[in-house]
Amino acid sequence: MKNYTITVNGTVYDVTVEDKGGSGVSPVTPAAAPKSAAPAPAATGAAGGVKIEAGAAGKVVKIAAAAGASVKKGDPVVVLEVMKMETPVVAPQDGTVASINCNEGQQVEAGALLATMN
Repeated sequence: MKNYTITVNGTVYDVTVEDKGGSGVSPVTPAAAPKSAAPAPAATGAAGGVKIEAGAAGKVVKIAAAAGASVKKGDPVVVLEVMKMETPVVAPQDGTVASINCNEGQQVEAGALLATMN
């Protein structure tokens, strides 16, 4: 048997996978109630019209621009750790960061709203 920790939609589960020796995939069952995960943060400031979303699932390692900060196209707004590599999520255009919708240390899924800007 092998034990794993997985995250599904922000909820962390401890699972045990049993190898039955046959071909195919072994069933995965939650071993216990979900561990408490960090709650999703409330948006900081008013939401802007331009969404900045995660391109891949990962962990937020740095908030590079605070709400109210002026950014140029290509400036990093949030830095994600994706497959053990730090990947900046950049501003798609010049503008002002309207809200930050994530926290450092938070696990996010691909397409998750990280920030908005005007």
